Parts: sequence; structure tokens; C-alpha cells
Amino acid sequence: MKKLILLSVGLLLAACQKPAEPLPPPRPALVMITGELAAGNGMILVGEVRSRYESNQSFRIGGKIIERKVEVGSQVKKGQLLARLDAADTNLSKQAALADVLAAEASYRLAQAEVERQRTLFDKKFISASALDMREAELKTSAAHLQQVKAQADVSGNQSRYTALVADRDGVVTQIHAEPGQVVEVGATIAQIVDTKQIEVLVAVPESKMANLKVGDKVAIKLWADQAKTYLGYVREVAPAAESATRAFDVRVTISDADKAVKLGMTAGVRFAQDDMNEIIIPATALTQINGKNTVWVIDTHSLANPREVTTGQFTEAGVVIKSGLQANEMIAVAGVHTLIKNQKVKPQMIDSK
Repeated sequence: MKKLILLSVGLLLAACQKPAEPLPPPRPALVMITGELAAGNGMILVGEVRSRYESNQSFRIGGKIIERKVEVGSQVKKGQLLARLDAADTNLSKQAALADVLAAEASYRLAQAEVERQRTLFDKKFISASALDMREAELKTSAAHLQQVKAQADVSGNQSRYTALVADRDGVVTQIHAEPGQVVEVGATIAQIVDTKQIEVLVAVPESKMANLKVGDKVAIKLWADQAKTYLGYVREVAPAAESATRAFDVRVTISDADKAVKLGMTAGVRFAQDDMNEIIIPATALTQINGKNTVWVIDTHSLANPREVTTGQFTEAGVVIKSGLQANEMIAVAGVHTLIKNQKVKPQMIDSK
């Protein structure tokens, strides 16, 4: 009888227990494999093809242009005549300066002869020492005046030569700013000459991309006019200060193997092979905070989501740089990370790479 009661109680308890709830189905999760975005993270910027040397040619004196020997596109050699000013006034100034030199020389010779006579008289005790000193002082003054007018004559001679504007380097004329008959001031640009043998690309690099950029870095260059060919180059110069308007730094990239297809003013794309190309970069949506620490959700081989603390770097247009905490080829969640829980089963769905 006792056994029958115990059996009845057991059956009653078993009937009262709820059936086990089925496990929730895996939650869909948008994921990516780390390293996929980093592989294509080479910084590509657009710039303008320029010459390393762009020289503005100008007269060292003002005057009226009477002839111009070059046009836009003219190939010139160093020392070649570009333009000429009216030299009438400068020639007159030169002649006047030469006349002053002749007069000063005559005065000096006269003062020199007078000193010799005064010394003879002094030796014979006919004049005092002070009289001789006065004549010698006049001789020194005459000598100084002669040096002065000679220097002025040299300046006038230079002014006369400055009426001819000659090229200071080999190159091609790219701009003309004055015509015959025009009166120009000192230093006004008459023509621009660029050196076609040293070609480079001028690009503006955002300040967020300047951390690892340095002189000597290798680059690859493609012209927009011909995307099939890739030119090699290197960073020649990095501006020490950013432009106040754009907050970008001017960087000059030398094209090592430029050919005739590379023309001044063309648009070129420059890919910078920076050291940070292999860093892990993830979308900003993949990053969350747990207990005040930067965290990403890593999906393991069993499709279980687990949080992992990471150290972040700079935020870029491509995403967030991860300095430590992640390895390449790991799967992470990139959307809805604030709703995940530890060891949650998920159904990975790869992010569209397009």
C-alpha cells in the first residue's frame, strides 16, 4: 500500500512539471572578417601634375617693353633673351656716370700732384706741417670720391644690362603677362618658365592622414587621362604647416619615370603605400562600450558571440583603427552590437563588400 502511494505521488509530480522550453533560434547577425577592409586601405588622393621648378621671370628695373622674343609654349635655354626694355634712359645714365668717373679721376690726379708739390715745399721748410696735412686730406677725399663715382658707374652699367630679360633656366614658357608697349614696374612677372625634366604631383593630404606620412615614402601614380599605366614615385616634400582654409598639408610627389604622356596641369591619382595599410580597420558601428571600455563582439567558430576589449586608434573615413585586441581574419559583428549578450548563438550574415 505504501509503495502504491509513493508511485501515485511521483506520477502526480511528473504531471505537474512544465515541458522544457526549446532553445531560441540563432539570431541573424551582420558580420565581417577583419582584415578585408584593411587590405584596400591604401590612401588614394587626387592632385595636379606640376613642375618642381616654376620660375617667374621679371625685370630688375622698370620701363617700357619694346620687344618680346618668346610665346607660350616656347622652349628656352638658360641665358636666352626673353624680352627687352627701352634702354634710352639707362644708356644716358650710364654715359653720365662714366663722365663723372672721368671728372673724378682728373680731380684725383690734380690732388695727387698738389700733394707732391707741397711735400717738396715742406722738405725745404717753406710751408708748415698743417698746410701739408690739409693737402693730403684733400687727396684722400678725392680718392674716396673717385671710388664712389666708379661704384655709381658700375650700378648704371648694370641698369643698362638689366633692360634685357634672359631666362634663368632651361624649360618651357607656360605663361606670358606682358606685351610690347606695356610699361612694367620692378619685379612684375613677364613670363613663367617651368622645368619639364623634373615633374611631380601636388596633393593636399588631410591632417587625419598625416600620422605615418614621411619624406621618401613610395607611391604609385595614375593619370586620369590614361588609367592603364602606373608610374612610380616618392614623397619629396611635406609642408610643415597646414593650409589655414582647408586644414590639409601640401605634399609634393616626384614622378620617377615620367614620360611625354605626363603633361603639366593633368589630374593624377596618387596611392600612398603607408605602413598603416595592414592595420585592422572596422566600421564605427562594430564598436561599442561595456563598462566604459571599447569593445567588439567576436563570433567564434561555433557562431557564439563574445565581447572583447580592444584598443582603438584614430577614426578615419574608412572606419576605426584597432591597435590591439583583434587579429586579421577574425569574425566580428558590425550591426546591433548593443543588443548582443555573451555566448549568444547567432546566424552570421556577411556584410556586403560592394
